Amino acid sequence: MIPRKKILGVLSTYDESDLKIATICSHSALQIFHGARLEGFGTLGIALRRNRPYYESFPRASPEMVLEVESYRDVLRRDFQEKLISENALIIPHGSFVEYVGGESILEYFAVPMFGNRLTLYWEGDRERQRRWLTEAGVKAPRRYSSPSEIDRTVIVKLHGAKGGRGYFKASNPGEFEEKLRELRSRGSAGEFDEVLIEEFVPGVRYYPHFFITPLESPNLPNLSYGRIELLGIDRRLEVVDEIHRGLPEIVEDYLDYTVTGNIPVVVREKFVVDLLDAAARIASASRKLFDPGLIGPFCLETIYHPERGFTVFEISARIVAGTNLYPLGSPYSAYYYDEPVSMGRRIAKEIRKAMKLGALDKLIY
Repeated sequence: MIPRKKILGVLSTYDESDLKIATICSHSALQIFHGARLEGFGTLGIALRRNRPYYESFPRASPEMVLEVESYRDVLRRDFQEKLISENALIIPHGSFVEYVGGESILEYFAVPMFGNRLTLYWEGDRERQRRWLTEAGVKAPRRYSSPSEIDRTVIVKLHGAKGGRGYFKASNPGEFEEKLRELRSRGSAGEFDEVLIEEFVPGVRYYPHFFITPLESPNLPNLSYGRIELLGIDRRLEVVDEIHRGLPEIVEDYLDYTVTGNIPVVVREKFVVDLLDAAARIASASRKLFDPGLIGPFCLETIYHPERGFTVFEISARIVAGTNLYPLGSPYSAYYYDEPVSMGRRIAKEIRKAMKLGALDKLIY
């Protein structure tokens, strides 16, 4: 793993007057570029040749400079990293960046300064470590089953190799589990379904709140050990399985898929905001204990609300999430912090700008 000291050494060579906010042209890049331009930063996009014209077709959100690649993993090449560094590029990681380049590769080989704490990739990317994180935070999480023989209620089975929910299935007893797993294996490649996670299926309404934590400010919530947390939006995810009713009375197999296809904006009842902020504070505080300096910048909690159980947190996304794309001019919640529209992309840029003024950019980078 590249030590933070080395990354900060690279950052010390940067000309901050010519800092460029950079990312891969995918996921939430338009929002990131748009927000950076509103804050007066130069922007640099890393694009596949076939994608470049589509990103350049948005006049207020296109990157001002584009570096073309044949594969996103080209960013790991030494010469490409040297080019990014020569352009004073500050990378904003997002879901596609992590997926296409690889979390482990970023930790081991990517020496370009990134906004946020790249140790979150290590903790977010492994379900067992993430479970430890939720336990340390003391938030409600779904029950885990160590063996199919323990299944005593409806469970959801998650596959380690699944992309965005493909192949997830529900089961209510050990026999049903084995039957469905055999069926999946018969249709998949060898070894694809060897590792599975068995988790209690929690009924309820799914909410995905988007938070931003700044270490440049003092704590503003109980149970928060550092920084200020802002709630900048909430979404729900539109998954293929949500359309399962269209297959009634005969369920079409293709509907049994949790792949996310889009996002829907949400405002929760105000009393729920207290619960969501409390969970965010606990998770941020736990992050600093587990991987100092903890969360920096955007993160999202994947939650389910049930009237009798309250909120259950089943996953943490420790970076900007695609649901924030709903709010390029800020969500309703952002108005409670700022007198101007602030998207998550712009909030990142505002944080970088403030850190530069304070001479504290190193507090945001790894």
